[in-house]
Amino acid sequence: QAQLAESGGGLVQSGGSLRLSCRGSGFTLEYNTIGWFRQTPGKEREVVACISSSDSSTYYADSVKGRFTISRDNAKNTVYLQMNSLKPEDTAVYYCAAAGGRWRQKWDPADFANWGQGTRVTVSS
Repeated sequence: QAQLAESGGGLVQSGGSLRLSCRGSGFTLEYNTIGWFRQTPGKEREVVACISSSDSSTYYADSVKGRFTISRDNAKNTVYLQMNSLKPEDTAVYYCAAAGGRWRQKWDPADFANWGQGTRVTVSS
C-alpha cells in the first residue's frame, strides 16, 4: 500500500529552522511529483513547495520563496523541506503528498493523492 509519512515538526522560535521529512513506503517517490502543503484551522490547505519527478524542477509559494527549500534523496525514498527564517505565520500542520502526470507551473492540492498524516510546526514569536 502506497503511503507517505511526515516527520520533523516541532516548536521553534521565530527566525529558527526546521527540516521536515516525507518518507515513502509501498511506492517510489522518485517517479512522482512530491508536494508539501500546510493547513491551519479554518483555512484551506495550501501548497508550500513541489519538486518534480524528472529534473527536480521546483515550485514555491510566494510566501516561502527564499526561506524554504525542497529536495529529494532518492536513495532514501524521502523528500525534505528545509525551512529557514521561520515566522509565526508559518505555524501549521504540514503534509506531503504525491502527484503523477506532467510537471505544471502551478499546483493545487486537488492534484495530489497519498496524503500523509501531517506533522505540526509551531513558530513562537
